[in-house]
Amino acid sequence: MSVEYVINHERKVVTVRAHGAVVLEELLDYFDALVVQDAMGYPKLFDAREAVPHLSDDDVMVLGARISAYAAFDPRGPVAAVATTAAASAILQRYMNLGNADRPMRLFTSVEEARAWLKLD
Repeated sequence: MSVEYVINHERKVVTVRAHGAVVLEELLDYFDALVVQDAMGYPKLFDAREAVPHLSDDDVMVLGARISAYAAFDPRGPVAAVATTAAASAILQRYMNLGNADRPMRLFTSVEEARAWLKLD
């Protein structure tokens, strides 16, 4: 599995590690888990430093539609995404532009900066 996540209900935080070939189905499974486990309001640290996105333009549009549907969940927690490659950064930037205007989301190049922004330490 290329998208691994831990939903920590005690600390009310979600940590995600995306590595290797990342495909649409795994991202949708992650989103579904957030809903089922009532974690949409938690801050999320999405580490994509080792991710190799395998997402077409159509896949990104599907993600955008899903994100728009999740706008009904209020509040949605902030997302700190971490990427160091052009491919992962480009996909995350597109994700940030699709239906996320009503919540804080930032792209970082280090996990430490992302954790500090989320105030996880």
